[in-house]
Amino acid sequence: MRTALVGPVLLAVGALAAAVGILPLSDVGELWDRVWPILLFVLAITVVAELAAAAGLFTAIAQRTALWGRGRAWALWLLVALFATLSTIFLSLDTTAVLLTPVVVVLARHAGLDPLPFALTTVWLANTGSLLLPVSNLTNLLAQHAMGDPSPLAFAALTAVPAVVAILVPLAVILVLFRRSIAARYTTGETTPVDDPVLFRWSAVVVGALVPLLVSGIPVWIPALAAALVLTAVFAVRRRGVLRFGLLPWQLLVLASGIFLFIQALHAMGLGTVPAAVSGEGESPLALLRLSLTGMLGANAIDNLPAYLALEPAAETPLRLVALLIGVNAGPLITPWASLATLLWHQRLTSMRVEIRWRRYVVLGAVVAPLTVVLATLALALVAPA
Repeated sequence: MRTALVGPVLLAVGALAAAVGILPLSDVGELWDRVWPILLFVLAITVVAELAAAAGLFTAIAQRTALWGRGRAWALWLLVALFATLSTIFLSLDTTAVLLTPVVVVLARHAGLDPLPFALTTVWLANTGSLLLPVSNLTNLLAQHAMGDPSPLAFAALTAVPAVVAILVPLAVILVLFRRSIAARYTTGETTPVDDPVLFRWSAVVVGALVPLLVSGIPVWIPALAAALVLTAVFAVRRRGVLRFGLLPWQLLVLASGIFLFIQALHAMGLGTVPAAVSGEGESPLALLRLSLTGMLGANAIDNLPAYLALEPAAETPLRLVALLIGVNAGPLITPWASLATLLWHQRLTSMRVEIRWRRYVVLGAVVAPLTVVLATLALALVAPA
């Protein structure tokens, strides 16, 4: 409901600002040139992930993962963490939070284990694991453009060390919090067969081909759109009923578009002077910490995407942009609205009768978010060129 209401309202406010002249039409045109590839990528990758899930690809991987755990919960948890990390890095945080969550819950129940540590691992890594590549997070795609559109490998060279730290810190916290559950043993249940082997094979091939193309340097919307069209064509032949309007993430696209236009209007009215004063300047360790923590606070206050857009003008260099990404990617673990992926994750848990109270989530996030942001930013400062 929040997405359905907030997106159109922000879009209407931004359009009104453009209509009355507060936001120049030339700025709107520049904004459109910047964001349409991002929005098209989000649409295409969502369709790919939904259709691959419908084909049973993620469930099959989860069941195989349960066998690889060999009855040891700690091994299964590490495999889930690895899968969540790879899914986030290559297919984006929303894919991990929305589609992997039910798979992980089914996996834990399949093994007779408490699903909570596995579900919490999924949502934390969906956020903190989204630093490495441009495709991992919408904010990264925006930062890539602000950096002058470096290749995915060049982008990863800047983010690799803090990305590793941002993944390891939440895992360490979960290991401490749920050490008894993670130390348990388990036995696997019966394996669910694939309904349509043809759809399954097509999905596996398409996703397997898509992953390296997303890091090849080709604009990411091109392979994502091609993959979406291929899978759509296959499903049109094999299982037409899956192709429904709900596959398209219209609410997310409207929300993102509204945020883009609204923040652009605020910038036109001088918004940039306020976050610039708060976040400071320079590339010293303290300056980078100031920027990343400001990003973390902004993300938990108003959501990570508008927080990034508001602070981007104050992050003038690639190093400061990475510090900002640490704050808005690894930091939104405290409030439910800090990340859209978190809200969608909780919705999936509720539908599967897995209970975690928001009060507990906030308390845990208030510990792990600052710890992750501070350590990842310090790691960035340590490896930064002199």
